[in-house]
Amino acid sequence: MTRQLLLLLAASLFGQAATAQQIQRQLGDFDFRLGTSSSRSMAQGLISPSPVGAFHGGLDVNHASGWYVGQYAPSMGLTPTSTLRLDSYLGFKQRFNDSLGYEVGLIHYSLPNIAGSDSYALYGGLSLLGSRFGGALRNNPDNRTGTLFADLGQLPLLEAGITFKVAHHRLGTPFTIDGGSQVESFSDWSLQLSRPWLGLDLDLIYSNSDLSGTGCAAYAGINAYCDGMITFKAQRSFF
Repeated sequence: MTRQLLLLLAASLFGQAATAQQIQRQLGDFDFRLGTSSSRSMAQGLISPSPVGAFHGGLDVNHASGWYVGQYAPSMGLTPTSTLRLDSYLGFKQRFNDSLGYEVGLIHYSLPNIAGSDSYALYGGLSLLGSRFGGALRNNPDNRTGTLFADLGQLPLLEAGITFKVAHHRLGTPFTIDGGSQVESFSDWSLQLSRPWLGLDLDLIYSNSDLSGTGCAAYAGINAYCDGMITFKAQRSFF
């Protein structure tokens, strides 16, 4: 509850320079950004996805030196059927020139209302000619995950951003499915096209995994669904 109140307080403090997705304010060497979309850093492609219908948002603080810190809530747990989820991150990014830069950081994933749910991921990547390429290693007892991430920026013809993720998961304990066979590891991936339109944020997402049938009972990956799925999302920010 305290962290939710901090997010609401931040909204009132930094309620200037509004855009369709974010509120931004510069204070000396610090750049604050509050938004319903995720952070501006490499962490943006690696934080947990927001559940459908969940209230979500976060605060991102950058310093002129390259250090940044932030917290994003994929779900604020404001409804009886949702749970508070927090992704906190700390990182450093540096640009060599307008075309090339690098970034490294650490993400802490947590469900504050559920004991023993915390996990961590190390991430890093490169910014090259307007695109970003990165990866992360996440380790917890239940699921060790390696993720590769590519944000190719805006496609000129479609005027849409394109993002691709692929992850490999190794289960800490093999999952036994019907018939007695076991699932020890699996991979999943997603491809997303994003475009603003008339104040709405439109996303077209294709996601899939190499599990199918009864094997989907073992699925707990980067996507909302185990099987191949095309999802269309339209959301409007509060500011």
